[in-house]
Amino acid sequence: MIRWDADHESTAETPDLAALAALLADRTRAAICIALLDGGTWTAGELAEYAGVAPSTATEHLNLLVAGGLLAEERQGRRRYVRLAGPDTAETLENLAGLAPYRQVRIRSLAEANHRRALHHARTCYDHIAGALGVALAETMLERGLLVREYGLELTTAGAAWLADLGIPHAGQSPAHRAHVRTCLDWTSRRQHLSGAVGAALYRHALEHRWIIKAPASRILAVTEVGRAAFRERLGLPDEVLTPTPATPPPRDRVEVTPRRPG
Repeated sequence: MIRWDADHESTAETPDLAALAALLADRTRAAICIALLDGGTWTAGELAEYAGVAPSTATEHLNLLVAGGLLAEERQGRRRYVRLAGPDTAETLENLAGLAPYRQVRIRSLAEANHRRALHHARTCYDHIAGALGVALAETMLERGLLVREYGLELTTAGAAWLADLGIPHAGQSPAHRAHVRTCLDWTSRRQHLSGAVGAALYRHALEHRWIIKAPASRILAVTEVGRAAFRERLGLPDEVLTPTPATPPPRDRVEVTPRRPG
């Protein structure tokens, strides 16, 4: 949009990518955004504890993220709740995480190693399935002709019929504000997983039918026995895709070091 001021000089709007980058350049703000990829609503205190900062520090960061349009907030009495601004924001963050370099962090226990492996295996990306399971779903649907890659991904007639057979009859329709079929660059493998309205519908269906369950206070998803049977029958997914590999304990005289991935 072009505007004229009192001195008849014009100004025009242009995307300020540097401003967005500056919001995410701080590791605390980045950690807050990654935590909110679970699609939930958090209090300022919960995010302060998660990020390991004082409540006052978290509040300062949240103010910047809300003002920058990455987060939305609501207040109930004295409590402040925040969430990601929407699915487009979530997909942007996941794509950025897929492009970001890795950095080294120490894994200090077997429990932490197993937590990370489970996170890499299957997790939420706002309102759809990410991780190795999400990538396998997208790639298998492409191989079976349920999706086709034209100008981006598109749902085929066979794909719409497959979804209707699952009990998702309106897969050919999307809300006006939501892309029908999209992908996110998954940071665990640098490959694409399915997002958009179809990805969200598949996630809801899998939750409602208990193919997957969501771990409390976490983005981690676990495939149930019912889910393993369903994913094998419906898509032919192999067992190694449906179950995370347990971590092996490191030798007692050293601490295992693995690449850090956001989550």
